[in-house]
Amino acid sequence: MATPDTVTVAQLARLIGTPDAPVIVDVRIDNDHASDPRMLPASIRRDYRTVSSWAEEYAGRFVVVVCQRGQKLAQGTAAWLRHAGARAENLEGGFEAWVKSDGLLVRPDHVPARDNQGRTVWVTRARPKIDRVACPWLIRRFIDPSAVFLFVSPPEVVDVADRFKATPFDIEGDIFWSHRGEFCTFDVMVEEFGLHSEALDRLAVIVRGADTARLDLAPQSAGLLAASLGLSRMHKDDLVQLEESFSLYDAYYRWARDAVDETHNWPTPASGRS
Repeated sequence: MATPDTVTVAQLARLIGTPDAPVIVDVRIDNDHASDPRMLPASIRRDYRTVSSWAEEYAGRFVVVVCQRGQKLAQGTAAWLRHAGARAENLEGGFEAWVKSDGLLVRPDHVPARDNQGRTVWVTRARPKIDRVACPWLIRRFIDPSAVFLFVSPPEVVDVADRFKATPFDIEGDIFWSHRGEFCTFDVMVEEFGLHSEALDRLAVIVRGADTARLDLAPQSAGLLAASLGLSRMHKDDLVQLEESFSLYDAYYRWARDAVDETHNWPTPASGRS
């Protein structure tokens, strides 16, 4: 039975991938997680048995709690979180309902290990343009909202990755997260994380066209390239550029998800005129 502090699968699906997405906490027991280790996008596993010790970390934040069926574990954890000052809801029907609805799920095979603060850490070349912004956007929105990105000179990426336990991406050489054939790194991440959806696949074509100088792949690729080059000229600090660029990808994603059939028709004819 739904409660006032419940979010439906459809409601949560509309929030995932947007700046307004909640923190998603997965409290499934180990056996349930082992039977299907996939995770809701951008979710993190926590132990419901110790919620009283970590609940205050989420004070003031919007949290959705997921257990196997949306019953005692999610509801009890959400109640503790509300006690600690969070706006906490549980997912109606839990993980099983999300799977049944064909909701987007992240394959865990290639999600990097997290640091002692629970963050994934990534490293790439300085002065990002397309792929090195698109990939962090994908990671922050669908894999790890707290992900750390290090930008260093190209010759140092691999050594920095080794010394600082970071995952390298979008560099030349024999590394996992980079271009493969005609596909750019963004394509590879969508594939390897299991994030194929109509919207993200459409966005991937736009990114590929802009990143590989094949502007014929999508009409929007030229605009993405122009805006990205402009942003790179506006900001000397790579991290500032990254944050400022995320709204661009948020807009492209929402267009790809919600507005591909919408056109701009202005001015509209006045009533009664032909």
